[in-house]
Amino acid sequence: MTPIDGAPIVSADAMRGAEQAAAAAGTLLDTLMARAGAGIADWVRRLGAGREMLFLCGPGNNGGDGYVAARLLAAEGRQVRVAAAEPPRTALAVATHAAWGGPVEPLAAAAPAPLLVDCLFGTGLTRPPAPDIAERLAMLVAASAISIAVDLPSGLDADGGQPAGPVPRFDVTLALGALKPAHLLYPGAAHCGTVRLVPLGINIDSRASVLAAPRLPTPGPDAHKFTRGMVVVIGGVMPGAAALAAEAALRSGAGYVLGLDCVGGPLAVVPRRFDAAALDDRRIGAVLIGPGLGRDDAARAKLSAALASAHPLVIDGDALQMLDPADLPVRRAPVVLTPHAGEFAALFGELPGNKIDRARAAAQASSATVIFKGADTVIAAPDGRVRVATGGSGWLSTAGTGDVLAGVVAALLSAGLDPLASAEGGVWMHSATARRLGNAFIADDLARSLGQVRADR
Repeated sequence: MTPIDGAPIVSADAMRGAEQAAAAAGTLLDTLMARAGAGIADWVRRLGAGREMLFLCGPGNNGGDGYVAARLLAAEGRQVRVAAAEPPRTALAVATHAAWGGPVEPLAAAAPAPLLVDCLFGTGLTRPPAPDIAERLAMLVAASAISIAVDLPSGLDADGGQPAGPVPRFDVTLALGALKPAHLLYPGAAHCGTVRLVPLGINIDSRASVLAAPRLPTPGPDAHKFTRGMVVVIGGVMPGAAALAAEAALRSGAGYVLGLDCVGGPLAVVPRRFDAAALDDRRIGAVLIGPGLGRDDAARAKLSAALASAHPLVIDGDALQMLDPADLPVRRAPVVLTPHAGEFAALFGELPGNKIDRARAAAQASSATVIFKGADTVIAAPDGRVRVATGGSGWLSTAGTGDVLAGVVAALLSAGLDPLASAEGGVWMHSATARRLGNAFIADDLARSLGQVRADR
């Protein structure tokens, strides 16, 4: 089995282009279908455990992949049935149907099986499935013990992540060749279950990929608190939020944290009243502003001072609500923005496309690295690189967890990582710590547990 960490993410059109380029270079499409079918068969074999298998094959090449896998498994003596709503139409699907050689049941009359494999439409879908097909698929999925979708659950738009009509929820989705946006972006991702990659052995050219575990800096024998990174956290009317961010920065590796108008948190945080002159210290590796800042005149003055400083910035929370993205490209030092959906809309308006498209456009327009938060967090750099995080915890939906994330990102940025690497490391550590904590934690628990995850890296 192939995990998806670091796997490329492409649109349906880009995937078709990669397949055509491979064919032009000598890897024929029937070879790619044979590889896809073998990969599908391998996964079904792993999950089947002797169960009867029902393959639902559509008229296109997704159905052809299913015929190949069904034939391979039947040749091993496994209990395999095939059902189809209509005859194959593409040349490859016709050929693989003929090679299958076994009976093909009408989809409308097919009885359920313990293991169901959906090869009806995949990424080739351009409209919702016919209602009778959608209803039958939903019934067969509900009646199965294990349901597997090949490439995409039938009825799911590959690029937008939006269901085109009713789409069942599958246990496993096998992405062929590369991940598609719908595997990772909600609401579509909720229909995919566990996503795994079936490599096709072709070159995939993409600047977007799934977030992988990062390499984080480790202090050497000559390290001291300032080489590990000095972070300044600027607080405001809700000092507890800034204190959470400050603690997170320390526990994720920062060597020194100065809290300006930041009350509470560990004794290791150095507290001071806000003074713009404090930002003149050349030892500062990153400034974080936004958590608990407020939106009054004093908050605006603090944001102006932070923007005028020569240091890398992490801008979060209230500061995002007062920020004009047009002010960012003139800064020489890098900026990381951490908006949730509401803050993103306030900053950038209603941009077109899916969440990956919108995050990329925002990063390019603002010359900032953007962490577009959510269950499907998207990280975008100004140069077009994108990372999409998986495995987020629903328990992160509690007050203060965004402040913790901002503190982690600031710590990594202060240690000398570039903005994209800092965002990747921050999002990964944040999510990994949440998974370690399990259920019903609060932001204080999250901040205090970061050191356990950081120690593992």
